[in-house]
Amino acid sequence: MTFTTQSGSSFPLGASYQGSGVNFSLYSKSATSVTLVLFDEINSKRPSAEFPLCPVANRTDHYWHIFIEDLHPGALYGFRVDGPWAPERGLRFDPSKILIDPYAHMIHTPDNYMRQIAARHGHDNQDQCLKSAVVDLRGFDWQGTRPIKRSLQDTVIYEMHVAGFTKNPNSGVAPSKRGTYAGVIEKIPYLQELGVTAVELMPVQQFDVQDAPSGRPNYWGYSPIGFFAPHVAYSSDKSVTGAFDEFREMVRELHKAGIEVILDVVFNHTAEGGHTGPTLGMKGLQNDTYYILESERSWYSNYSGCGNTCNTNNSIMRRMIRDALRFWVNDMHVDGFRFDLASVLSRDSKGNVMQEPPLLWSIDSDPAIAGTKIIAEAWDATGLYQVGQFVGDRWNEWNGRFRDDVRAFFRGDNGVVGNFASRLLGSPDIYYKQHHSPHRSINLITAHDGFTMNDLVSYNDKHNLDNGENNRDGDNHNLSYNHGAEGPTLDTRIVQLREQQMKNFFTTLLTSLGTPMITMGDEVKRTQKGNNNAYCQDNELSWFDWSLVEKNGDLLRFVRELIKLRRFDDVLEEKIHTSLSEVVHDANIEWHGVKPGDPDWSEHSHSIALTYLDPYSNDRMYVVFNAFWEALEFEVPKIDGHWFKLVDTAAKPPEDIHDFANAPCLEDAQITLAPRSVQIYVANPQIERRYQS
Repeated sequence: MTFTTQSGSSFPLGASYQGSGVNFSLYSKSATSVTLVLFDEINSKRPSAEFPLCPVANRTDHYWHIFIEDLHPGALYGFRVDGPWAPERGLRFDPSKILIDPYAHMIHTPDNYMRQIAARHGHDNQDQCLKSAVVDLRGFDWQGTRPIKRSLQDTVIYEMHVAGFTKNPNSGVAPSKRGTYAGVIEKIPYLQELGVTAVELMPVQQFDVQDAPSGRPNYWGYSPIGFFAPHVAYSSDKSVTGAFDEFREMVRELHKAGIEVILDVVFNHTAEGGHTGPTLGMKGLQNDTYYILESERSWYSNYSGCGNTCNTNNSIMRRMIRDALRFWVNDMHVDGFRFDLASVLSRDSKGNVMQEPPLLWSIDSDPAIAGTKIIAEAWDATGLYQVGQFVGDRWNEWNGRFRDDVRAFFRGDNGVVGNFASRLLGSPDIYYKQHHSPHRSINLITAHDGFTMNDLVSYNDKHNLDNGENNRDGDNHNLSYNHGAEGPTLDTRIVQLREQQMKNFFTTLLTSLGTPMITMGDEVKRTQKGNNNAYCQDNELSWFDWSLVEKNGDLLRFVRELIKLRRFDDVLEEKIHTSLSEVVHDANIEWHGVKPGDPDWSEHSHSIALTYLDPYSNDRMYVVFNAFWEALEFEVPKIDGHWFKLVDTAAKPPEDIHDFANAPCLEDAQITLAPRSVQIYVANPQIERRYQS
């Protein structure tokens, strides 16, 4: 086919379908020539057309551009870019490589793709290269849905892997839809019944599945090659642009169900790796712009632990990240972002930590994404830890201190009761002075990275041999406890204690001040058999096992009822701007031990109790935690009226949790807490009136 071309425009970047054709624009400051190539099929081994760009007619400043008439969505393309091969200067141009478009909205992987080929300088990879695709952003029927913008006070996050959620054959999803965006749609009723209000999707930006050692797959997806493109393999629609619309259909249906969509985004590094890694896109376009390089310019700084580090505070990279965020909000309707290794984004082009990093502040203040949730993993892979000190007014943070202190307390460690008490209150020791929101702390017990909750109470040590790295990978600091047997056991006493500990974790997570996050499958005791770094395990080890929904229905019911007890109250929206210090002050907190008003803060204390006024419902609460290995008697604080029991993690179902309508009245002045258990009581005027009548 013969195409008519025009010089095109430098804006917008990427491939823009404009009805009569497509405009292409690409940034490359040091390139000496750029050629646009088109392909007929995803598996085509050579271009069907090539368009050398004229340095005069098709270049404006550092932008190369061309308009091709009568080209339509679904067209597959890439670029050959020539320039200096001078690694010692940070430049790695290689015209033998077909490069993807950094702004592409679809990126396809041919069946014969081999990552290693793209790593060989001077070796032509056109017969097995990644291919970008043209997408029409217009015309999708959102059916009146919009991003939800729910306040954090009403939010319960569910971290999940799109494929792993339905890939198991026992999911009940048709084989063609297992592990896809469409599969998630089929399981929305489960999420609704569970009660979560947001799903935090592990990376769905197009990633390189081959970026893993020993021939294993990169299952988690923390290896991006396209910041603007939904991952194609997660689509049941195998047409060239099918994943684009299927992702939007998933978002639309989740929104109809009242569930927000938060994306786990990876802007700190890419799949191009270090100096031995492949040239897929940015490395061959303007390597010294997109990556932080060492003083020896042929080497890459590696604050991500993945081979390279994106130069995120360079103006070009900073704009691309902001453009990507706006795209996902405006065109894909997502509700927020969790930023992987977000502390990397505070580094300048030399790797120094900036006090006022432009990227982070521009995200914080960007009016185009105002109202979206922005969550930082406030550390990096080289020891920078910024929990409590992350910049900005809107940034929320994964609270690693919450995870560690709650685990240590219920494990029975000494000297942690004070830290544990702080975690219950939104971590005021971390967030109090900065006048942060009471919900800035994203509270978690587990996440994708580490033990599942079942494994947290079932293993003392990690068991990662299946990863092929001789058990060297994965964190060694797990604060786990197997309670008497390593892994599965038939000892009913151990099994019961493990479930009780899981209930303790869930109770603490879902009743503490802050924003709770649950990890996929923890509510039904999902196990990875002790593997705490299953990034390369695309199999039943990582997938949600749907047989556990019935098998472990008692724990599932317990979690569902706990979520209901969070008592979301939309009439109190005006309180979302109240600071943590104000909320803690208004709660009238009183600390107790086995005697009211006499808490034990000593080194060897393993219990604590408190009464407080719920800041949103005005209910008086009495919560008692016993991490000791023996039962303890607690004298109950006196009040006008009665206490009503909501939770007892040591009781057998269904007495382990009650709703407000059937909560039993406490008639005694003392209560017995079983070893390693939690109890919660409420003094509520409505329940009191019902009881008196």
